[in-house]
Amino acid sequence: MFVYRKELEKEDLGGGVMMQYLGCSNNLNVLHWNIEDGGEVDLHRHENEQFGYVIKGGFDMIIGGERKTLGAGDSYFIPANEPHGFVAIGETEAIDVFSPFRPELPGKHKDIKPFKQTSK
Repeated sequence: MFVYRKELEKEDLGGGVMMQYLGCSNNLNVLHWNIEDGGEVDLHRHENEQFGYVIKGGFDMIIGGERKTLGAGDSYFIPANEPHGFVAIGETEAIDVFSPFRPELPGKHKDIKPFKQTSK
């Protein structure tokens, strides 16, 4: 499977947060974020592990009660069910990966299903 980001729809989640759903497999899904300076994702948790990479800008981020500031080139790992949230510092762009596959996502991607993998 190949994904061309320029062909994907961006979804405005409000509060300066734009999301692009890059896709999924049976074991993970990937999101691309563009977030305005000061854009915030409230403290929340989910049963999936999460990895994120900051492409540009940064986050004032809290994971499990620990607060850190991240900038371009930094990354984060969030254990399953760990409370976390963030505020963007400057115009921020980031990638998030969730594992195992996370069927519930913000916005209209609430009922997504992984694609069927085939081997050749």
